[in-house]
Amino acid sequence: MSEITSVTGTGVPLLLDDIDTDRIIPARYLRCVTFDGLGENAFEDDRQQDPNHPFDNPVYRQGTVLVSGRNFGCGSSREHAPQALIRWGVKAVIAESFAEIFYGNCTSLGVPAVCASRADLEKLSNAIKADPNLEIRVDLEQCQVTYESESVPVTINESARNALMTGQYDFLAQLLDRKDKIQTRASEIPYMNQFAN
Repeated sequence: MSEITSVTGTGVPLLLDDIDTDRIIPARYLRCVTFDGLGENAFEDDRQQDPNHPFDNPVYRQGTVLVSGRNFGCGSSREHAPQALIRWGVKAVIAESFAEIFYGNCTSLGVPAVCASRADLEKLSNAIKADPNLEIRVDLEQCQVTYESESVPVTINESARNALMTGQYDFLAQLLDRKDKIQTRASEIPYMNQFAN
């Protein structure tokens, strides 16, 4: 797994509160066998209702840093939500706060989810709108977001920060890397022997 110490890219301003996972990817798209193709349906219902939605605006189409508000990713716990964002092109999310399960899903998929103050988010969002090509750097080592001459402090759970920076965020990959040790330990457990064959 690759170590993620920073993410640099242009931004997507979506400074709204309480964006739930059903808004990020509507439930009708959860019947897929794989996550492929989910990106094209990210915010599908919101985009149909709002012709000015940033995910429909070509100036933000190359954006990789999503800027949002309070309680981002609330609602039902579906991995499809961060998967849809990733497949649209999002590599980091900056918000005022996150729903816990969404936050955990982002971390396990290698997407830094960092928190900033509302005032800093408003300033960053306005800067992106003024210049969609504005370069934004989410720096996990320094716990800050930089753009233009601005440096904004951000917070991230230390265990998530450490997992991303050391490349230990993919828990399934960690299990697969330790397959031999797991099998050895399982063979030492008396009741596991009955499942050996």
